[in-house]
Amino acid sequence: MNHFTLDIVTPTQNLDVIEVDYVRCPGIDGSFGIMANHQDGVFSLDIGEIMIQSKSDTKYYSTSGGFAEINENEVCLLVETIELSSEIDISRAESALQRANERKNKKNEEDLDEVRMESSLSRALNRLRVAKR
Repeated sequence: MNHFTLDIVTPTQNLDVIEVDYVRCPGIDGSFGIMANHQDGVFSLDIGEIMIQSKSDTKYYSTSGGFAEINENEVCLLVETIELSSEIDISRAESALQRANERKNKKNEEDLDEVRMESSLSRALNRLRVAKR
C-alpha cells in the first residue's frame, strides 16, 4: 500500500510527522478517508474520531474539530484538541458529560449559551466513545 506524510498540529503541540497508509476523519458533512495521492484540498473537521492506519498498527484519536489540509501527498491536521484513545481519562470525560447534562437541564436560565452547551456535550460523548477503542 502507498503511504503519505501526516502532521498533526494543535494550538499547544505538534505531534511527530509520520508516514501512514490511511486516515479517516470526521468531516462536517460526514466521515471521509484519505489515502496516498488524494486530491489536494482543505476540509473542515467536526467533533469525532480520527483513525490512523500505518504499516504497523491502527490508532484512534478523539478530536474536537479543526481542518485537514491535503497538499501533494502531505496531510496536515490542524485540530483544536486530539487525544489518543488509550490516554483518555474516562473519569474526567464522565465528569464533563455530567456537567454538560446539568447545564442542558438548566437551559431556561438566561446566561446559558446553548451552542456551547451542545458542543460540550458532544465532546464529552465523543471522548467516551473513542476511549472504548
